[in-house]
Parts: sequence; C-alpha cells; structure tokens
Amino acid sequence: MHVTIKRETDTPAYMQIFEQIRRQILSGELLSGFRLPPERKLAESLGVNRTTVVNAYRKLKAEGLIGSQVGRGTVVLSYPQEDLNSGTGNMQEPVWNQVFSQYSNGFDSCIVKDLLTLASRKDVISFATGIASPETGPIQALAGIEHEIVEKKNYRALLHTPTEGFSSLREAVCGLMQKRGVSCQWDETMLLSGSQQGIDLAARIMIDPGDVVVVEEPSFFPAVQAFKTMGARIMGIPIDDRGMRVDVLEQLLHRYRPKLIYTIPTFHNPSGTEMELERRRQLVELAYKYRVLIIEDDAYGDLCYEGRALPALKSLDHDGYVVYLSTFSKTVYSGLRLGWMVAHKEVVKKFAAAKQVMDLHSSSLSQWIVERFIASGGLDAHIPKVCREYRIKRDTMYDALSKYAPADLIWNRPRGGYYIWCKLPPGISAAKLISKAAERKVVFVPGSPFFSSGQGDDFLRLNFTFAPRKDVDEGVQRLCEAMKELLDNSDHQEIGPDLEINPIV
Repeated sequence: MHVTIKRETDTPAYMQIFEQIRRQILSGELLSGFRLPPERKLAESLGVNRTTVVNAYRKLKAEGLIGSQVGRGTVVLSYPQEDLNSGTGNMQEPVWNQVFSQYSNGFDSCIVKDLLTLASRKDVISFATGIASPETGPIQALAGIEHEIVEKKNYRALLHTPTEGFSSLREAVCGLMQKRGVSCQWDETMLLSGSQQGIDLAARIMIDPGDVVVVEEPSFFPAVQAFKTMGARIMGIPIDDRGMRVDVLEQLLHRYRPKLIYTIPTFHNPSGTEMELERRRQLVELAYKYRVLIIEDDAYGDLCYEGRALPALKSLDHDGYVVYLSTFSKTVYSGLRLGWMVAHKEVVKKFAAAKQVMDLHSSSLSQWIVERFIASGGLDAHIPKVCREYRIKRDTMYDALSKYAPADLIWNRPRGGYYIWCKLPPGISAAKLISKAAERKVVFVPGSPFFSSGQGDDFLRLNFTFAPRKDVDEGVQRLCEAMKELLDNSDHQEIGPDLEINPIV
C-alpha cells in the first residue's frame, strides 16, 4: 500500500488518504484480506494526526471496503466485482501487486525522483542534480571525434564489443589508473555503463540475503538501495571531517563479519569529506585482517580544486581486496554512461558474466569516443578546465551562504567533488524546507535519503556544478530566504549583523 500527502493542495488530508486507499482497493492492488497499517503507525509515517487516519478509515468502512477483524486489525473486505465496477465492465488492467516481484518492491518511492523532475524545468534553479555542468563539456572535441569515426566508415564503432570493453580502451584505463597510483593490467579492468552499474553488479554477485554490508553514514543512497534489494543488512559507520570512523568499523567487523564495505573515500557523496591517509591505510589493513572486500567508489577523484587528491584505496591494496569503481560521467558528460572497474581477475570474470545478462556490453560508440579522447590528450587537457570552473562555482556558493545564511546554519568547504553539505538550524526540517524552497523555484536534496537509520532531516546536500554560475548566488539567496521564513514561523530569531556565521571547517 502506498499513500502520500500533498501539503500544497486544498483537499483535506483524510480525504487524500481515503481516495488513495479506495482507488487501490477498486483497482485490485489491495486484495481481500490485505491488512492495513494500524491507525497510529500510518499517521506517524505520513506526519499527520491519528484522527486524520481514523476519519479516512471510517469513510472506507462506510463504503464497505474495509472492516475490523479480531486478531487481524483492519483488513480489506471481499466485495462483489460488479458493484465496484458500477457498470463499467470487467476490469481491464492487470492486478499490479501480483505482477511485480518481491525484488521490485525493494525500490523505494523517493522524493528525490520528484525533485529531479522539478529540477529539469527551465525556470527552476537546481542544486539537486548530481551531474556535470553541460556548459563545461568538451562538445567540440567529442563532436570532432565522432565525426571522424563516422566519416571514415569505422563500422567497428557500431558493432558489438567484448562485454568487458574493447582492449585498447582497457589499456587506456590502465594509463589513467597509473596516474592515480594504481598499477594494473588490461585484463584487470572492465568498462561499465556508469560506475553505478558496478555497484549494482557487486550487489548481485556478492550478496546473499542476510549478508551484512557496511556503508558510511551518510552514504550514496542508490548504493544502499541496491544492497537492500538483494536482502543485505545495512550497517552504517559514522563519518567525521577525516572520513569514516575506522575505530568504530573495527568493532563492527569483529562482531558481525560483514560481506562488503562500501565507501566513497575521496570527496564523499553527499558530505564532500575526504578520508585521511592514515585511515585509508587502516581500512585496507582491516580488510586484510577480517578478509572482507572493499567497494571503492571514486567518481570524483579527478575533481580536486586545491592541492592533490589523496591516494586511492586501490593504490594501497596489493592483495586484491579493493574493487575500484570510477566514471567518465562526472568529468565529461553524464549522457556518455561510461565508467570502469579495476579489480582482481576473478572479480572481473564474475562481473562480466553478470553484465552480459544485463546489457551485453556498454555503448560501443561511447567507448570509441572516449578512447580517442584519452589517446589524443583531450581528457588530460579537459580535467584542469573543469576543475577551474567548478572551483569558481564552489566558492560562489560558499560565499553566497556566508552572505545570506541564517544563524546556526552550518556548512563545509570541500576541496573537491560536487557538493556542499549543510546542517540546518534547530527548528527547521528539510522536508518542510523543500516546499518553501520550491515556492521560490529552487531545489535541493534533503539529507534523509542518505541515511540508512532514518536520520538526516536536519541536513541538506547542495550541488554547485550543474546550475549556471550566474544562478548560484541567486539560488542560495532564495533558499536562505525560505529557511528564514520557516524560522520566523517557529518563533526563531533571524540572523543579525552581530551574529556569527558557522561554516564547517
């Protein structure tokens, strides 16, 4: 059963609940005997008073759709089909809850999907999307490469490739990894349809129901969801300004013996933090000690705006315990949908077998374009340009927060990556801020999806790469105005000229 409350509509909340449940019963989604959630539990999950749910259930009972049964609570009643169809004939749609698998039920209906839809509107300033700026992409270089491939009638670029990717690109990936301090052979690499596919493949081939998977808290929520859908038990390890708390991790490793550790050590999503070098070494040593594999998600490793990025975990691993994932989507174009993996040969074989079932191989044309882009030196020239532009955008957002933020908002200044991570002032809920910000046509991602423990409503993630530079200051001003309005409504004092701004250092 799925029920949502739209706060912005004039329809009373109890009528929204009634209509949605009624529709699901009449469509056959909720079958006879289905047990509805207790009134108090549903009220808590929707953020409404229990009386609201009571009134909705009362109206459903009045129509004979639900009833109370001793020992079972409130259940959907059986009913004559002809009465419900009201002369419209036999129901044409399938009974959807019988069609979809238990696996599909593991995918949460998340507010982020709605935010991304809103973010696609031209009149909205988006800090929600985690994608590269379309303004910084090397469109002319890539267009030239594609034209050359097609002009020379290179039919191989449009044919199938090996599932792992064609060999010259895998060799080029080895060259990229050498610059990241990782020595590998071409048969230890594999091309992916984005690094997120690597996470999904890892979940499919490594996790059995009941296995424990360790993630940072907060963490990249699609990864957490991928692990959960395979039946994993998720255990979060807190992070601080030096990355994952490996001291806490060791206690968990000793007690639970997890199957996997998933981490984003470099310019973490969503927090932007970096795992310090000593903790990286300790993490790899713990993997050896407890014989647990590490999935290193390094989507942002090239996007360092000050100094040098710290060594990848893979560069510290000499025994095959780190499975390394990265992508071209964050530095070139998101639409390329091309990433790569570096791992032990045995892991590559298993990943390739699973990928072959999913999509046979990644886009041939994208592989050829990226291979030529690397070989020509275009990628090496492109990365510094992207870093210069994103550094300016990061500083613009940071300075705008310093100008407009209410008292007690806390935020950081990451050395690289895509995101600024903010902790809201007491009295502000990210869930409520979404609506207020949307009224001002600015969107962000609330913190709660990034936490596996149900926390995070006092955090938000701001992306500074996607919005045009001219819109960043304006968008932050609108967002901060929305915060101040919520504070006013909660009888909190607005920021004054003598009050101190609190960036995370």
